[in-house]
Amino acid sequence: MNEKQSLVSRIIVWFDPRWRSISFWGFIINRITGLGLTLYLFMHLTMLGNLARGKEAYDGFIHFAHNPVFLVGELLVVAAGIIHGLNGLRIGLNSFGIGLKYQKALYVGLMVVAGIVCLFFAYRMFAA
Repeated sequence: MNEKQSLVSRIIVWFDPRWRSISFWGFIINRITGLGLTLYLFMHLTMLGNLARGKEAYDGFIHFAHNPVFLVGELLVVAAGIIHGLNGLRIGLNSFGIGLKYQKALYVGLMVVAGIVCLFFAYRMFAA
């Protein structure tokens, strides 16, 4: 029973966000956005398969794509692309030894830029 409690406590500690560094969160966000973009790519290619079924099937999809829920999903894809790209730029710079002393500031700055770009895109998307 003691070994089981130890395993459970180690798992709980691993998921405890209080002791994680900002670099850890950058890593996790990069993984999550990468997985999301991969899922989107699969869905995108599946939907493009509608072209092979003819004009009616594709027009039905285009009509469905104007659904507000679908537009929010599109906004999430754009946000994931921006966040993943800027965070990847930070990781690439750090891999070459550039900006290691300023890694936290670089992460925060790039995520603020990503937030501003995402808000601009959301405004342009839903105001039009």
